[in-house]
Amino acid sequence: MLKLESAVLGGGCFWCVEAALKQLEGVHSVVSGYMGGTVDSPSYQQVCTGTTGHVEVVCVEFDPAVLSYRELLEVYFTAHDPTTLNRQGNDIGTQYRSVIFAAEAQRKVAAEVIAELTAQHVFDSPIVTTIEPLKAFWTAEGYHQDYYAGNPNQPYCRLVVAEKVAKVRQKYADRMVSAR
Repeated sequence: MLKLESAVLGGGCFWCVEAALKQLEGVHSVVSGYMGGTVDSPSYQQVCTGTTGHVEVVCVEFDPAVLSYRELLEVYFTAHDPTTLNRQGNDIGTQYRSVIFAAEAQRKVAAEVIAELTAQHVFDSPIVTTIEPLKAFWTAEGYHQDYYAGNPNQPYCRLVVAEKVAKVRQKYADRMVSAR
């Protein structure tokens, strides 16, 4: 029987992280949503104010027999810039912070990956990604799900999302599914 695991990751706009991770072999679903805030069932408009404490995140269900949590994190760190505090490019605010919401068993692996990337000087600046305990996950509005797939010609998708998707495809070409 297939036993999937989940990971909740924030790395800027959830459209980018969703599109980058969805193309990986072993990923069964990626759902955009919100986590970490003080308001139950927040709306996109509320989260965009930066006052609720929520982060735009994705909940990734994956098959650890095909893609380990460590490997997923390695791709996640490729898909966004973990060195900018509370921003990704022109997306600025705490709702865009780099964060791993981790179950207890995942916390150690996440800390190890960050330590390894730091020791290897993969990034020119220090990694600011935080590791926080899992909280309530709120699914984003329907129009945010599979946004890049449904809107590839939207300017933000062409200029920002496509670049991140291409970067992941190039570095992890051997880990891509043929069609999704």
